[in-house]
Amino acid sequence: MAAIDSTSRESSTTALPGLGRALVLAGKLGQKAAEEIYRKAQTSRTSFIAELTGSGVVSAYDLAHTMSTAFAAPLVDLDAINPLRLPKDLLDGKICQDYRIVVLSKRNSRLIVATADPSDQQAAEKIKFATQLGVDWVIAEYDKLLKLVAANATTAAEAMDNIIGGGDFEFDELSAEVITDTPDMSTSEVEDAPVVKFLQKMLLDAFSMRASDLHFEPYEHNYRVRFRIDGELREIASPPIAIKDKLASRIKVISRMDISEKRVPQDGKMKLKVGPDRVIDFRVSTLPTLFGEKIVIRILDPSSAKLGIDALGYEPEEKERLMEAIARPYGMILVTGPTGSGKTVSLYTCLNMLNKPGVNIATAEDPSEINLPGVNQVNINEKAGLTFAVALKSFLRQDPDIIMVGEIRDLETADISIKAAQTGHLVLSTLHTNDAPTTLTRMRNMGIAPFNIASSVILITAQRLARRLCPNCKTSIDIPKKALTDAGYSEDDLKSPWVSYRAVGCTMCNNGYKGRVGLYQVMPITEDIQRIILRDGSALDIAQQAKLEGVRSLRQAGLHKVKLGMTSLEEVLAVTND
Repeated sequence: MAAIDSTSRESSTTALPGLGRALVLAGKLGQKAAEEIYRKAQTSRTSFIAELTGSGVVSAYDLAHTMSTAFAAPLVDLDAINPLRLPKDLLDGKICQDYRIVVLSKRNSRLIVATADPSDQQAAEKIKFATQLGVDWVIAEYDKLLKLVAANATTAAEAMDNIIGGGDFEFDELSAEVITDTPDMSTSEVEDAPVVKFLQKMLLDAFSMRASDLHFEPYEHNYRVRFRIDGELREIASPPIAIKDKLASRIKVISRMDISEKRVPQDGKMKLKVGPDRVIDFRVSTLPTLFGEKIVIRILDPSSAKLGIDALGYEPEEKERLMEAIARPYGMILVTGPTGSGKTVSLYTCLNMLNKPGVNIATAEDPSEINLPGVNQVNINEKAGLTFAVALKSFLRQDPDIIMVGEIRDLETADISIKAAQTGHLVLSTLHTNDAPTTLTRMRNMGIAPFNIASSVILITAQRLARRLCPNCKTSIDIPKKALTDAGYSEDDLKSPWVSYRAVGCTMCNNGYKGRVGLYQVMPITEDIQRIILRDGSALDIAQQAKLEGVRSLRQAGLHKVKLGMTSLEEVLAVTND
């Protein structure tokens, strides 16, 4: 009879959720009580654990300790965890909310996940499918877990408050003026509350996660939002595809674009006011694609121009060369590199140092990315006839001391810039080239005479941004000597002892990296390089002479940062050529 009762009890227990069975077997809950709670949960369409803790039959504290013992999983006190330091991009936020879980960290190929119900196999399978990573459970008290899940989902505003040191934030500039209705999009649709809240949350989250860009991308059957964090794009959200037109129209409204025009690319700007004296600018670009408009929003933080040259990552000798060049009364300084390599920040850092009451500075950009008081900034508007060349001609009639040209794109702009540099003005500008030596040959290919290049250009800086290793979790690694020499290290570099590090990943960083560091090739135009230019020498000839004069290549600059422990060898190999 006892055997029959035991079998019957076991069969009945297996009908309960895993959490209920564990509590019954641990003697913390009677069989009938567990079944009654389970029926109530099904009737009210809530979870078993929510009904259990809500009824007061088992406290969240007792439940956590029982689960820890039953499943041999460690306990964690979530009150001791800073929500801002939790990883934001390892698991979709909706999964965390649906299953009441919080990702604490990543260790190799496994996620450390806090839960109150380690028996939930469905949650484990969902995490594995979404991340292709294994799951290690740690047990947390259910009430504290709910608070942390809610905090991660809804308090991006508080996160920003902590980042900027407190103070209110306002979406003053995001409340755009009403625009006339169009046939396919009414004002009421544009002001759709869920769309407004979603956009505001994305902007706040992007800023709090130190993203540089937001990408809103429509496809045939899905829609995704990605952030570029430390130079790497990461998927953050997958809103319903039905939202794409309303979201595009909302962004266009607040960026002062034409919401009725969907056939051609458009550019715009918007602002986010944070506290009484800080405003974050956003540059917006739309692009018609097969399934809707892709929108990219770039975050422009004016405070980045005031970091100072030391914060940019120049080595002492590179900094000295740059400081000598910007102290010259006239000549041309060029900053080169691909889009997103930090050229604008470098130029504005120089302008900020030169910006004094007795100096007249004028800039022409497309568009102006950073607002710098004391500098006369002009936005290029080619549709209205205001090109770089037109702006430069006007500058020269207004007695400038320093001129900054956003980009030299054509021969006319280059020709006026060079004439300005030859006639007593300091000219700063950018070009899209791979390194400093090829910049000179690029100018030659544009049609500029060699003697004009040699007599005007005084310094060229090429730059890249490499991800900086997280100081909290980076780990030393032994790299074979052959791999180091293949990367570009000389025998002399390997004689002196130094430690190389690799990325690991923790709750304070993004897959082992946190922030970025600049790699610079700072090449002054010396008399020897001028002679090579005048005889129409190649970029290879210029590079060889620059090497003799002690100018590091971008690869060598990166390898030096590896020796200093700032970044990893893999990162340098990824962002530089030999």
